[in-house]
Amino acid sequence: MTRRQFFLTVLFASFFGAMVAFAIFLSLSPNDGENFLNTQSDGFSISEKQSMKTANANRPAINYEVPATLNFIDAADEVISGVVHIQSIYSKGSVTDLLNPYRRGPAVSSGSGVILTVDGYIATNNHVIEDASEVRVTLFNNRSYLAKVIGSDPQTDLALLKIQADNLDFIPYGNSDEVAIGEWVLAVGNPFNLNSTVTAGIVSAKARNIQIFNENGLEIESFIQTDAAVNPGNSGGALVNLKGELIGVNTAIATQTGSYEGYSFAVPVSLVRKVMDDLLEFGNVQRGLLGIIIRDVDARLAEVEGLSMVTGVYVPAVNPSSAAEEAGIQSGDVIIEINNIEVKNSSELQELVARHRPGDEILVTYMRKDQRYEVKAQLRNFVGNTELDYRPTSSTISGAHFEDVPKSEQVLLGISGGARLKQIEEGKWTDTGIEKGFVITSIDKINVDDAEDLRRIMSNKSGGILVEGINSDGDSKLFALNW
Repeated sequence: MTRRQFFLTVLFASFFGAMVAFAIFLSLSPNDGENFLNTQSDGFSISEKQSMKTANANRPAINYEVPATLNFIDAADEVISGVVHIQSIYSKGSVTDLLNPYRRGPAVSSGSGVILTVDGYIATNNHVIEDASEVRVTLFNNRSYLAKVIGSDPQTDLALLKIQADNLDFIPYGNSDEVAIGEWVLAVGNPFNLNSTVTAGIVSAKARNIQIFNENGLEIESFIQTDAAVNPGNSGGALVNLKGELIGVNTAIATQTGSYEGYSFAVPVSLVRKVMDDLLEFGNVQRGLLGIIIRDVDARLAEVEGLSMVTGVYVPAVNPSSAAEEAGIQSGDVIIEINNIEVKNSSELQELVARHRPGDEILVTYMRKDQRYEVKAQLRNFVGNTELDYRPTSSTISGAHFEDVPKSEQVLLGISGGARLKQIEEGKWTDTGIEKGFVITSIDKINVDDAEDLRRIMSNKSGGILVEGINSDGDSKLFALNW
């Protein structure tokens, strides 16, 4: 067939098709054709027409229900009241009121916190409250409280606060070990003083070390990395899973501008839990140490040291008389597990060890010349023994010396908080009949957290005062104190 014959054939086929279509159109009744060309409104709006679904009657229905695993609404509703706004006020320095340049006031910074208990214990970042002369907490319902700093830990950038409140909504601990890369998470906090802000993202990485703490060899950086939007003011807020469980405390962002640029970092709740318990019971963190110098294994190190692996934690040196030396760990070993949990880098190792106190035993799995070994190591403290470091606060009030009650004793006595009378001189206190060893739990029905709290309460009292507490036998007693 020639090119000319081909085009004539195509033209004829097109013409024939058009004639068939025209014949079908003519077969319509005149009224139908007229209606087709002169369509008039039937009085229904587009929305009403869509709701009738007449045009899509044969179209299969689409299930628009959000899968349960992606339901942010329930999780947000569950946790939003468990996050607080924190204002830290500094006596040193002042700032100018932008609305009134002639008015100056104390320097104030803000952050977020996570309610951990119904009676007002709150987790936040150390940098949110560090050096503050006053810390004020505002709840989701706008009620405001003066907060007491129970303790802080610069090495993990965590702090524990306490407010005098009851029946609070709190966020339960989750398990950060079970958090998976790619898992949906929510960040809850108060960025730019915008209270109760919720953002969503996924877990981008785990055990991140971004080297933001002081480089003294004691810092613990093993962050959960997410792409949930976190900005200034979010620090100390909650990172939660879609079950409404706390999996981390938001601490830092990767930025060159000071604002969110794509990644944020949270202290994993496994470490938060341990630090909070230590601060509550001892006032400081009880950190167990293996006593080794560590370095990540990579391809270059493996080649230089003749290692058959390119993951794990290399041990260049072991400190004398350390937990590691006693357990038989040597220079050149590669640690691959702690308590049967795989260790791929130094950050993971530091976090897993930091969950334990001096005196605790951990199971260390390591490789030495392609041979696998398991040993138990009893962790030591900074001075090389297994003793715990309890630092109670104390106060002297009108000839009476008071000290904190250790958490373990509080449990035995069935109390929460309290200040124990250690020494007493003749004066107002002896006139009541109170004796050494008595634990004051409340003053005029105001709960006493510790010795410093007692001093603060008494500084605002005068006249007749009701003193409540228990003696060393656990018997409750009341005293009338003329102040």
